[in-house]
Amino acid sequence: MAYQISDECTMCGACESACPMEAISAGDGKYVIDANTCTDCGACEATCPVGAISAA
Repeated sequence: MAYQISDECTMCGACESACPMEAISAGDGKYVIDANTCTDCGACEATCPVGAISAA
C-alpha cells in the first residue's frame, strides 16, 4: 500500500528528492505519490519536515 501526502504539505520538495523510485511529483497545492510506482520504502516519510506523509 502506497504512502499518501496530506494537505499539511508545504511544497518544500524534500520528499520528491528523497524518493528513490521517482514516485513523487508536484500536484495542485501539494506533492502527490503515484501509488503504482511507490514501493513503500518510507524514505519520503522520514524526510518530511511537517509530517505530512503517512502510510495509506
